Amino acid sequence: MGIKRKLGMGIGSAVLGLALVGGGTFAYFSDTAEQTNSFASGTLDLSVDPEVNVQLENIKPGDWTNESFELENDGTLPIKYVDLQTEYSVTRDGESVVGTLEDAYAESLTVQFLKNSGGDKDHTIIYETSLKDLRDMNPEDLATEIDVEWELVWPFPPVYLPYEVEHTGLAAGDTADFDVKFVFEETGEDQNVLQNLDLDLTWTFEGFQEDGEEL
Repeated sequence: MGIKRKLGMGIGSAVLGLALVGGGTFAYFSDTAEQTNSFASGTLDLSVDPEVNVQLENIKPGDWTNESFELENDGTLPIKYVDLQTEYSVTRDGESVVGTLEDAYAESLTVQFLKNSGGDKDHTIIYETSLKDLRDMNPEDLATEIDVEWELVWPFPPVYLPYEVEHTGLAAGDTADFDVKFVFEETGEDQNVLQNLDLDLTWTFEGFQEDGEEL
């Protein structure tokens, strides 16, 4: 048998073997096992109540209002933390106001983030800033400011030290109170340029998931 013929038979055998494995009819014992898997993702669903909160008219320097609303996790996953983003627009008689006058009005409106001290005690101011500065802050900087409080460690003379506030996030189905105070600051100087202005404020709350973990 020549070399060419031997090679030809070898190739033929290989093809035949593949054919038998792929769809032959020879008899053999066999068994199969089947597994199915399912991956269903959870949801983050953050809502705020009420959606329209502050509607003030005819305000003047020195006026203020305390406002309270709730953040609720309507999803199936816990929320680790919530970012706050601030946007606003200023108008006068329906016409858009931008530039220096817009900034001046936003700077005159202060927002105080409050913590309920409980009982008959007043709220504690956690952080205070103008709407303009709040708009220009990134969420990480705001979180850093809010997450630090001052603890009285020595009464006479009073000595305060900062400490980080521990947060537990927002579990699925839970709510968290959000208390703020808006103040139209009175500077003691001429503020006539701020008359007849309307500021529409939009706060966007964005909830983020907890860190991934082994399941």
